Amino acid sequence: MTSANVPLQAPGHDGDGLCGRRIVLGVSGSIAAYKALAIASEMAAAGALIDVVLTDAAAALVTPLAFQAIVHRPVVHRLGDPSGPMGMDHVAHAHTAEALVVAPATAHVIARLALGLADDALTTTALACRAPLVVAPAMEPDMWTHPATQAHVATLTARGAVFVGPDDGRMASGKHGQGRLADPAVVVDHVRAVLGHGGPLTGRKVVVSAGPTREPIDPVRYLSNHSSGRMGYAVARAVRDRGADVVLISGPVDLAPPAAMTVVAVETARDMLDAVLTHAATADAVVMSAAVADHRPIEAAAIKLKRSAADLALALTPNPDILIALGAEFPRWSEDKRGRPYVRVGFAAETHDLVAHARDKLARKSVDLIVANPVPETFGGRNSSATFVTPDAVAPLGERSKDGVASAIADWIAQRLADML
Repeated sequence: MTSANVPLQAPGHDGDGLCGRRIVLGVSGSIAAYKALAIASEMAAAGALIDVVLTDAAAALVTPLAFQAIVHRPVVHRLGDPSGPMGMDHVAHAHTAEALVVAPATAHVIARLALGLADDALTTTALACRAPLVVAPAMEPDMWTHPATQAHVATLTARGAVFVGPDDGRMASGKHGQGRLADPAVVVDHVRAVLGHGGPLTGRKVVVSAGPTREPIDPVRYLSNHSSGRMGYAVARAVRDRGADVVLISGPVDLAPPAAMTVVAVETARDMLDAVLTHAATADAVVMSAAVADHRPIEAAAIKLKRSAADLALALTPNPDILIALGAEFPRWSEDKRGRPYVRVGFAAETHDLVAHARDKLARKSVDLIVANPVPETFGGRNSSATFVTPDAVAPLGERSKDGVASAIADWIAQRLADML
């Protein structure tokens, strides 16, 4: 920690919640089994230690060697093989797993999991495993909607299993319907969320704003900015992965909603203000990473403005400042513990005098931390060279990914909340 209480990780380290975690990936005999290779690859790239367990049907579709080449660990697909990776201990992986992920999960495997059957390596491991269970179904739509399958899903859900998908789309048979395996990245995102349970922000509610706002000029045009929303979405995932209950208030972005959180879509600055104030009323921390438009047209035209040879003057009026509104609505936690014990984090996107402008915003908007970013170079990109500015110190993070910056922000919030109580 620096004097600013800022967790500074090694450059390039993203603080990924999968790093070093032990995960069992169970693969059953759906034609979507080949997508499990992508799931294994993404988790392995994040630093997870993955033990793959295949059913015989899965091994007929995708070879154990293919998985072994990705996870660099022995792959299990038969019980009772004394030369296999588990030897005679047929539940060894169940005892070390921090999460069991079954992807794809066929209707047959879901039924066996629900009934507690243990007749192969996967179901035996599952029955002995006490780690969280993540299930990603893949089957024909009629099989998914059958009352028997839905009853088994309800049984597993009641026991705490997390289901991811299935998605709607074209099936291998050529039919369309709900039954496709969820996108591998979505499955992995749910695994991160599940592993975050019990983390340092467990029991905390964190509100995160992200992306740009759009202020209408007429029915087809608007004022906005180049914000991609990546920073805010990364912060939302980072606090979720530390156990927080997250509300992500998002302007218009081209990003998939993160798993396991409430996502509130907004358009204008006033929409965002209303949503932030509503959800901040019960929050422990608010992170305002959205690039909110400073001004809006005084009046949007009711019909499309036509091209004209004459100059067009657009009259603007200031938008409300959401951070200042937060401070007025929810006073800072005082020494006698009146008011809400919550943390406010703001962002400063500046083209020059980065630290000076951040210090001014810190004092003027009464926040606990300003994350200062140089623009336009960080807009839309995947990396950032952010600086943490608090009332007591300035701490440059150095060049790192936006996920790395988000991880540092999440750790700072967790430490700050712990220090306040």
